[in-house]
Amino acid sequence: MQGIQNKNVLITGASSGIGQAIAIRLAAEGANVAVNYYSDQSGAETTRAKIQTHYQQQQLTSAKTAIYQADVADRHAVNQMFSWMKQEFGSVDVLINNAGIQTESPSHETDADSFQKVLATNLNGTYFCAIEAIQGFLDRHYAGVIINVSSVHEIIPRPQYLSYAVSKGGVDSLTETLALEYAKHRIRVNAIGPGATKTPINDWSDEANKLDELAQHIPMGRVGTPEEMAAAVAFLISDEASYITGQTLFIDGGLTLYPSFQQPWTS
Repeated sequence: MQGIQNKNVLITGASSGIGQAIAIRLAAEGANVAVNYYSDQSGAETTRAKIQTHYQQQQLTSAKTAIYQADVADRHAVNQMFSWMKQEFGSVDVLINNAGIQTESPSHETDADSFQKVLATNLNGTYFCAIEAIQGFLDRHYAGVIINVSSVHEIIPRPQYLSYAVSKGGVDSLTETLALEYAKHRIRVNAIGPGATKTPINDWSDEANKLDELAQHIPMGRVGTPEEMAAAVAFLISDEASYITGQTLFIDGGLTLYPSFQQPWTS
């Protein structure tokens, strides 16, 4: 896609799942890709190796990739990561806020520490990274791009995952507010809202019927793939999406279309 090649892209939480797929897709588009991870160094190394394979196949001898460990919930660690990006890559042109966690428990049994931990990564981490990126864009008078990986659960309630749903609702508001505030600086801020996606965070391998059961709630009859999420991100950061800002693109097989109404049941 136009406008991706040679861009310096930082992707948080890119050691597996959607983040890894985004990293690989953008490398295939010719971007320089920095892979952030928190605890899964092996996964981050795998991501980097796959990126390098794409560079070799396309003979992109000047393309660059690297990995960096940082907890996005730690503001100081985020500051250091962006300083590292400046030293290693020269700048951050595109930020993909993908790092995220979730915990499951009845809402009335969820302790405060668990609730805050999810918000610290999913919402605070997104904010910390976005602000650092925007400051860099402003300093360089650069028309940068930020993509936040949200969820269908920014608008669909998710019982027993209260902290996750709250954090993604916050990401929606953060996306819209930053997009409006910095549009005059030609900084675009958008989000994707994945629906059910087959990733390690959603591991259904131990339940043979789980995928079939889940697919019954999705109008298209199947779960999504990380590669489908990555394709949408590639479009949103490209020049082909240059007039799009402040939007969440739901990639969900129709899950946000009130699937219970798929068959008429009332007049």
